[in-house]
Amino acid sequence: MQVNTTNEDRPAPAVAGPAPRYRNRRAALTLAVLGPVVAELALGSTPLHLAFLLLLWLPIYGAGVLLIREAVVRAGGGWPSILLLGVAYELVEDGIGLQALSSPHLYHAADWGPRLLGLNTTYWELNVAYHVVFSVAIPIVLVELLFPAGRGRPYLGRLGLATTGGLAVLGVAILRLTVPLTQDPGYTAPAAVIAGCVVAVAVIAVVALRVLPRRAARPLGEEQVPSLTALWLFGASATFVFMTLLYVFTAAHRPALIHGEWVLVPMGAAAVIAAGVAWLVRRWSASARWGDLQLLWLAGGALIAHTAVGAIGIAQTSFDRAGLVVLGLLTIWLLVALTRRLARR
Repeated sequence: MQVNTTNEDRPAPAVAGPAPRYRNRRAALTLAVLGPVVAELALGSTPLHLAFLLLLWLPIYGAGVLLIREAVVRAGGGWPSILLLGVAYELVEDGIGLQALSSPHLYHAADWGPRLLGLNTTYWELNVAYHVVFSVAIPIVLVELLFPAGRGRPYLGRLGLATTGGLAVLGVAILRLTVPLTQDPGYTAPAAVIAGCVVAVAVIAVVALRVLPRRAARPLGEEQVPSLTALWLFGASATFVFMTLLYVFTAAHRPALIHGEWVLVPMGAAAVIAAGVAWLVRRWSASARWGDLQLLWLAGGALIAHTAVGAIGIAQTSFDRAGLVVLGLLTIWLLVALTRRLARR
C-alpha cells in the first residue's frame, strides 16, 4: 500500500506503473477467509451454530475485500482509496444484494430511524461504518501484517483478478437469492434505488482508483502518538460506543431505545465519533512514530469490542454467546502472538 513514511514498520509504498511480479495465493486466500470471519462470525450476525453459512458469504465478503485490495494496489493507491471503496462495498451489499437499504420490512430497518428518499438512514449509517472497518479495512490490515513482503504488490495475476471479480458478482447474486427470499419475500427495490447504487458505486470507483492515487504524499512529522495500551482502549471504546448507539439489539426495536425523531441524537453522536476517529487516526499516522504495532493495537481494540457487542446484545443462545467469548479470547491470543512477531521483526 502507498503509505507516507520512511519507518521500517510501515508498508512499502506502492509505485504507479507495472507492478513487480509477485504472487501470493496464500495471502489472497487468508484475506478472503478473514473477510466473512471478521465481519460475520466474530460479531455473531452469523451465529456459531450456523457457521456453515460462511461458505455462502465467501464470494461476497471474501472476493469483495480481495477485489478491493487488488484494485487499489494495481492503481497505486493507499488507505483513502481502500476506505472509499469500502463505502462502495456497502452499497453493493445492502443496496443491490440484500436491498435492506430501501426495504420497509427487512431487519425492521425502516423502523430504526427516519427514511430519506425511501432509504433507511439509520441502518445505512451503522452499516457503512461497519463494512468499511470490519469487512474491508481490518482484514486487509491483518493480512498486510502477516505477509509484509506483499505490501504494495498484487497477490494475484490477471486471471486471478478476473476470477475474483466474477466471484464477487456471484456473491451478490447468492446474497440476493438467499436472505431476502426467506426474510423479505416479495420485495424488490425500486429501479431508481438500484440505478442510484450502481451510479454511486461507479463514481466512487473512479475517484478511488483514478483520482486519489495521484495525491502527493504527506510529509511525516514528529508528533507523539498514544501508547499501545491507549490505542487499544481507544479502538475498543470508540467501536463499542458507536455500535451500541446505532445497533438494534435482540430485545430492542430502535437504536439506543430512542423513539421518534429523537433517534437523530444517537445518529449525530455516532457520526461525531466516526469523524473524530478518522481525524485522529489520520493525524497519528502522519507521525514518524506511527508503525505496525500501533496499527495492530488500534485494530485489535476494535476487534475485541465488536465481538463483545455481539456476545452482549446479538447472540441469542448460550451456545452462540459462549462461542463468541471463545472467539474473543482466541482473537486476543492471536493479537498477542502477532505483536511478538512484529516486535521481533
